[in-house]
Amino acid sequence: MKATSKPKPLTKEEKELVKAKKQQRSARVRLNIAQRKIAKIARSTEDNDIAEKAAESLPETYAVQEKPSQTVLFEPNPGPQTNFLAAPEREVLYGGAAGGGKTYSLIVDPLRYCNNSNMNALILRRTNDELREIIHKSQEIYPQAYPGAKWMEKKSQWTFPSGARIWMTYLEQEKDVLRYQGQAFTYIGFDELTQYPTPYAWDYLRSRLRTADPSLPVYMRGTTNPGGPGHGWVKKMFIDPAPANKAFWATDITTGETLRYPKHHSKADQPLFKRRFIPAKLADNPFLYNQGDYEAMLLSLPETQRRQLLEGSWDVAEGAAFSEFDRKYHVTDVFTIPDNWRKFRACDYGYSSYSAVLWFAVDPATEQLVVYREMYVSKYTAKDLAFAILDAERSDGQISYGVLDSSCWHKRGDTGPSLAEQMISVGCRWRPADRSKGSRVAGKNELHRRLQVDEISENAGLVIFNNCVNLIAQLPVLPLDKSNSEDVDTKAEDHLYDALRYGIMTRPRSKSIFDYDPAAMPRKWTPADRVFGY
Repeated sequence: MKATSKPKPLTKEEKELVKAKKQQRSARVRLNIAQRKIAKIARSTEDNDIAEKAAESLPETYAVQEKPSQTVLFEPNPGPQTNFLAAPEREVLYGGAAGGGKTYSLIVDPLRYCNNSNMNALILRRTNDELREIIHKSQEIYPQAYPGAKWMEKKSQWTFPSGARIWMTYLEQEKDVLRYQGQAFTYIGFDELTQYPTPYAWDYLRSRLRTADPSLPVYMRGTTNPGGPGHGWVKKMFIDPAPANKAFWATDITTGETLRYPKHHSKADQPLFKRRFIPAKLADNPFLYNQGDYEAMLLSLPETQRRQLLEGSWDVAEGAAFSEFDRKYHVTDVFTIPDNWRKFRACDYGYSSYSAVLWFAVDPATEQLVVYREMYVSKYTAKDLAFAILDAERSDGQISYGVLDSSCWHKRGDTGPSLAEQMISVGCRWRPADRSKGSRVAGKNELHRRLQVDEISENAGLVIFNNCVNLIAQLPVLPLDKSNSEDVDTKAEDHLYDALRYGIMTRPRSKSIFDYDPAAMPRKWTPADRVFGY
């Protein structure tokens, strides 16, 4: 067999010729691109003569062809979906009714930054099975939005021509967050945030949110429906601190205090960052709402699930003791309480846990009970709490009476004054609340009666000022006792509920002629007629 001879190496002149031909082809390509730009500009100015000359100057093999019209891959629905995509706050929750387009929004949101090589996003679901839907939807839109974007199955990651990355994975257990230790992300999104029973994953991954690129903002985003294991903490973090669609400074979900820079920091005492809750409803997604079939399916659900998934209500929960609570009827804007309304207060004291104080007023026209102020504090001694109460009600006028947990009168192995006596000694007067046998069940039944809405007037027997954020947050999700459905779960956060129960069980009524006290009337003589003096 004849051996093949090796090709002769190119001479110096031949190498230069090959190089020159490559440069010639490159120049032709650049010329072609430049001529296309000229033709495009000419068309935009509607100068037909220039356009024709530009087209004639092109070689036949590079003739200008009309570009097809652009295809809109995604256009957000007006309202909540647009607001979510445009939100500037550091942490945003897009939550509410099912079918509002939340998941699709979370997939599209990070795309705006994928032309930046420093973009590194993380989108999470609780389980791998739930993640499949997100991946499937992203495969429909990402390659069209960014030609050249590639999905790497093994890494569960999208890579874009710029070098940007979007990691789509699952986080089933809290300990799994340690997989991201030492990593940095510019965008972190949680789909169905209430599937996480505690805020540990959300809080830990916040520490992974950073970038050295000043042109690239950092965001955390969550989407979810009400309900689920994490309903309570998500509600405390995003729903309770401020009205929907209103930005607010991030707060500690345990204490309710605004998160601030520590002392000795250059920004000492300044708030850290802002949060915002954007509610969504089925009607916000016209493509799904106009069909009507999905709405019919949601209407067929049990009341609690229907209110969560169709109405997007955060004030209901499975096994809630007061499922009839509705902000529409039981929460009102703050108004000035008239002087002739009877006012009183009720308190459930605690030091290590919380002390809960509520102020009430009775509308003489309807006998409606109005809760107009709350105080929810911890680590207050009896006297400190008494001074805080007196200071809060300084401009309230006459407080008819106050009821306090009767256990505050108990002597707990000491010879000193009881907690109640310490408060009374500084002028904060109380009488014992009813804690006799059966009083808890009776108080719960009375609250059910007060929450009833009159069919004619559409007024409830109890309304709460919207500045009582803790009571409004706790009351609708307070669970029933699993062993006694006639009472609430005493292991739950029930301090404000107990204060409310003490107050409504005092048989409150408005002032009447029998409340007239001549001794309290001014003794100074005043003439009936200032002119004649008599």
